[in-house]
Amino acid sequence: MSAIWFGKVDLAAMNAPSDDINTLLDVRMEEYGDDWITASMPVDKRTHQPYGILHGGASVVLAESLGSIASYLCIDSSQFYCVGLEVNANHLKAVKSGRVTAIARPFHLGRTTHVWDIRLSNEAGALTCIARLTMAVVPLKNAG
Repeated sequence: MSAIWFGKVDLAAMNAPSDDINTLLDVRMEEYGDDWITASMPVDKRTHQPYGILHGGASVVLAESLGSIASYLCIDSSQFYCVGLEVNANHLKAVKSGRVTAIARPFHLGRTTHVWDIRLSNEAGALTCIARLTMAVVPLKNAG
């Protein structure tokens, strides 16, 4: 199988600090292969809900951030951009501390949509959340 990525994957550039939610929550792009990419996020006061466990919304932020970046890496960004259409998640296991790691793999990479399977695991490797993200691939001439 050939790689699904349109160009070079630059993890260092993706992890450069910026004024966005990924920097705020310390989301880090970690590794990639021909048809997958991973990112991790801490489970701490920034991502806890009132009971001291990982907030479901924070899990969704990690899933949507990773899937969005994955879609961007699959397109010619001089001609297209990607935006989220739908995200859903099932939270399977509570996490109190450490880091969760997500892996994204495509279900579908079409001309106008991408659909991603994103699975989050705790540091012991136990599955904590499964998510599906649908992205629209939009021609730049339609931007704005």
